[in-house]
Amino acid sequence: MSPVVTPEFSSAAVASAVAHARADFPRESCGLVVRVAGELVYRPCRNLAAGQAHFHLAPEDFASAESAGEVVAVVHSHPNASPEPSEADRVMCERWGLPWLIINVPVGHWQVLYPSGYRAPLLGREFSHGVLDCFSLIRDYYRETLGLELPDFERPDDWWAKGGNLYLEGYEKAGFVDVTGSPLREHDVLLMQLRAKVPNHAGVYLGADVVLHHLQASLSKRETYSGFWARVTRKVVRHRTLC
Repeated sequence: MSPVVTPEFSSAAVASAVAHARADFPRESCGLVVRVAGELVYRPCRNLAAGQAHFHLAPEDFASAESAGEVVAVVHSHPNASPEPSEADRVMCERWGLPWLIINVPVGHWQVLYPSGYRAPLLGREFSHGVLDCFSLIRDYYRETLGLELPDFERPDDWWAKGGNLYLEGYEKAGFVDVTGSPLREHDVLLMQLRAKVPNHAGVYLGADVVLHHLQASLSKRETYSGFWARVTRKVVRHRTLC
């Protein structure tokens, strides 16, 4: 595609973003388009993500861009992949409330995604740690089903292998109480432990022996709870408004 001029992008900004994406290849690049004194400027940012398949834009770089001008768009690359937005891209575009420029590298094709009110479905959503994962599913379920807004927590990649214990340390802050050993109720949250020293997975009990959850490298789904999932459950918590 040839660069275009829009309210959020200029030919020079797009060309700079493509050059940055190629320089960071095969790692995913990220950056911001900033309006400075009326001119659209691309500012490369650091990607703090541990892996190569996603990005975590350094907060300090965003703050620096804000101090320089008005941030008008977010940019990131899809190494060896189409610039078509992923489900995680659509979700994050809504959270940022800004247009996203997505660049395919090494070819250099690109596409613009605009906020449109998109919400990922509870069933069949793609996995992306920190964006669409087991905790994101619980937050969305509680918002859509019960009208309850749960707090979000920073979740570094593989936090459970790096000394983190986010579920056990965070469930009270999120408004839940421990009801382990009590009869299960609809909407209870099940804290599970999978090949880790601490609970690192969670799901929502839907009643009738069904759990809704989202495993890494799979789509979110409903499954029978009794059996394996019951055996790996370490704690059951219930939101205090439902007690």
